Amino acid sequence: MDQTYTVTGFVQSVAPAERQLTVSHEPIPGFMPAMTMSFDVAEGQSLDGVAPGARIEFRLHRTESLLRIESLKVLSPAPAGAAAPALPLAESEAAPDFALTDQDGRPAKLSDWRGDAVLVDFVFTRCPGPCPIQTARLVEVQKKLDPKLARRTRFASISLDPAYDSPERMRAYALSRGAALDNWSFLTGEPAAVQSVLDAWRIGTVRQPDGSLDHVVATFLVGPDGRIAKRYLGLEGPSSAILADLAQLLP
Repeated sequence: MDQTYTVTGFVQSVAPAERQLTVSHEPIPGFMPAMTMSFDVAEGQSLDGVAPGARIEFRLHRTESLLRIESLKVLSPAPAGAAAPALPLAESEAAPDFALTDQDGRPAKLSDWRGDAVLVDFVFTRCPGPCPIQTARLVEVQKKLDPKLARRTRFASISLDPAYDSPERMRAYALSRGAALDNWSFLTGEPAAVQSVLDAWRIGTVRQPDGSLDHVVATFLVGPDGRIAKRYLGLEGPSSAILADLAQLLP
């Protein structure tokens, strides 16, 4: 798979250091409906004039392991006074605990894994675009982990769509993507309980009238002390960078 699309939309937030945009975009024929989601931006592409509220046109490159804006132009500037929404939790912040249900119907808490490193991300099983790529990146991390690090590393993928994502559906999604479940929990729960987790981690979601789900794309590396050691926005952070961060975190 190697495809390029021309897309237009409105910028919702900009993270220049991470080279990442959140955009409310029009439908992408043959790929995904209109939604709001996070995109990585290629190195060398200027973000001058790109601000919340600006209307942009961009070329989106898609492969099995990448979803990235390769070029963009501002069609109309941001209105005066526009402000960016809050980004997900930042590095060094305490990782909020959660109490959810895994793919086998068992209770699971983040605090149960204190002393280990935990990679936390947010997905949903009907996601048309970024979630499968995000999961594939972490599957690659899981497969390449040194056995010594693997014993001290957990993975936790939290559903963004708990009304649909039953434990059985989370299990099916995990297995279809190649995840090994010995140290990876695919978590769901009552919608109110999951929403409280999303709120605490500042993971924004919006349900559209057609049932599609807009969401922030973010992965967190939680250290053994329960604080966020690294935050990866979008899909650009390669598995090799995550592996290096794990090795540094767990000497």
